[in-house]
Amino acid sequence: MPHRTLHLFRKGLRLHDNPTLLGALESSSVVFLVYVLDRAFEEEAMRVGFLQWRFLLQSLLDLRGRLSAVGSRLYVLQGSHRAVLRELVVRWRITQISFDLETEPHHVALQRELGEMAQELGLTVHTCVAHTLYDPRRIIDANGGEAPLTYKKFLRVVSVIGEPDKPVRDITAEDFQRCYSPEEVECEQHCIPSLSELGLDGSDEAQAEVLWPGGETHALQRLHKHLESQGWVQNSKPQAVPNSLWPNTTGLSPYFSFGCLSVRTFYHTLSRVYARARNHALPPVALQGQVLWREFFYTAAAHTPNFTRMEGNPICLQIRWNHDPDALQKWRTAQTGFPWIDAIMTQLRQEGWIHHLSRHAVACFLTRGDLWISWEEGMKVFEEYLLDADYSVNAGNWLWLSASAFFHQYNRIFCPVRFGRRTDPEGRYIRKYVPVLKNFPSRFIYEPWSAPEEVQLQAGCIIGEDYPFPMVCHAEASERNLALMKEARSCQENTAKLTRGQIPPHSLQSSTKPEFSTRARSVITLY
Repeated sequence: MPHRTLHLFRKGLRLHDNPTLLGALESSSVVFLVYVLDRAFEEEAMRVGFLQWRFLLQSLLDLRGRLSAVGSRLYVLQGSHRAVLRELVVRWRITQISFDLETEPHHVALQRELGEMAQELGLTVHTCVAHTLYDPRRIIDANGGEAPLTYKKFLRVVSVIGEPDKPVRDITAEDFQRCYSPEEVECEQHCIPSLSELGLDGSDEAQAEVLWPGGETHALQRLHKHLESQGWVQNSKPQAVPNSLWPNTTGLSPYFSFGCLSVRTFYHTLSRVYARARNHALPPVALQGQVLWREFFYTAAAHTPNFTRMEGNPICLQIRWNHDPDALQKWRTAQTGFPWIDAIMTQLRQEGWIHHLSRHAVACFLTRGDLWISWEEGMKVFEEYLLDADYSVNAGNWLWLSASAFFHQYNRIFCPVRFGRRTDPEGRYIRKYVPVLKNFPSRFIYEPWSAPEEVQLQAGCIIGEDYPFPMVCHAEASERNLALMKEARSCQENTAKLTRGQIPPHSLQSSTKPEFSTRARSVITLY
């Protein structure tokens, strides 16, 4: 007998390649489409900032419009998942509940609660993995029950598994002609709330131009614009510079994070592009390789306890980071005194996106490069501001960039002056995001403190009054921190070897504490 199904949207906010919803439609005579706006659930797991809430609400509005176009509707209700869904199951006489399977701990806990509720109420549960190319559990099983902790090992495992499944067909009006989607009397609790109704007010963020409107419609438009109409994708990843005034990479990461765009659709679209090209780059340079990095971090996070923390995380170096709230606040609010770093942090706060090399630069500056502040603090700031602040990828990148795991060339440190100057010698990026410096000559724009007093007066900006002096001496701080990192890795040699593939995860044992050396290797400053 066909089911009366409640389909719960979480991340899969789309009608293309949605195998869970498609399966629910094919097994049901009636389907109710629901999104539960559970603020306590979202904000307990991660810091969710104004820009992310705006993107989510835009995505829900877009989803509602697309569902309406195919003869269905979306119910948005506020409250806890357990309370809302239990009430709806009874009211709508539901016999089946469907939802995508996720891997993050807070989603896994919710899935367990939903399973317990379904068992109690006698409901069938229909689930699929749709947010990643592969089910991380399958990769872990294929690797002998352990997550591969090097990208090279990960690629070997997935090469044995084979290509990811192809996307399922799009959901159309015909699906809802066969499967009725009831419409209740319109009421306030089923509407998508506004930002003001949620009590959200992002002063700076709300004034900035919306470069990433949420929703499947914009995601698909970006996909076709960047992949179908351009030839550059056939050769390698875009040769983008980190401080371009406009996004010059694919800019699809926020849409992957919210599930507005299927990663399988992206992957197999790339495969078709590659099939038409004579030459293309191989992972990790190719765009498909960038997607596989995402899978790598998802798999590692799914199997690693406390992946988003240092303590209790078996693959993370245990480092005595500085506790310096004032320094952290200066970094967060773009008051470091290094114009390139401050421009990046301003763009992050205003727009919710920064180039991946810019992320590398500010993360290195906060952690092992200059301030020696914990990567967990930086991860939380990115959680709040980044539109693509994915639980697994965000934490994985911070582990990597702080050299706490995965990355082992810890003597490679970004220079907060020379790297930006090399890619943008005129300082156009700084002039846009740190306008107090916009009148400085190009020769001083990256180091305004070195400008003579008369130049500062002519520029209308006195360093130390209108813009801060650098909060650290980069050369001294990076040399000191390199010695600290070398000491930490020497003391925890086995932990460092885990993510180099030199020892298997299950063989980790406490090592004998060695004699420390504070004599550091030469710093390689990237510029």
